Amino acid sequence: MPIRVTRRETFNAGHTLRNPEFSDERNLEVFGKCSNPGGHGHNYVLEVTLEQEVDPRTGYVFDLRLLSELIEKHVLADLDHRNLNTDVEWLRGRIPTTEILADAIWDRLEPHLPPGSLHSVRVRETEKNWVERCRG
Repeated sequence: MPIRVTRRETFNAGHTLRNPEFSDERNLEVFGKCSNPGGHGHNYVLEVTLEQEVDPRTGYVFDLRLLSELIEKHVLADLDHRNLNTDVEWLRGRIPTTEILADAIWDRLEPHLPPGSLHSVRVRETEKNWVERCRG
């Protein structure tokens, strides 16, 4: 029977939500005050959930210490205390919405995990807003 385990991490980052193809007025209409060219920041919460059978030799679904190390190496090292618009190569050319961030984090982590084990990546931008990408 598959079991899910989740690792929670936090990071701080800034961004501006603007589409360069839009006028200032259209950016304001679509993104509101988040389109301010001066940017703004968030204290993000990242939750990565894996799902698979428990390994009878260890009693683990996956070693959460190792999961934390993978998240640090492949995600947080690039994101924490950075400007998502300009400082993160793997987000370059993309509007750094929370949706794009969750999708990109999934793509960064999945190759380093057992095949099919990544169940979800949840990114909380605020206490009221979060995005989750799930398998299937």
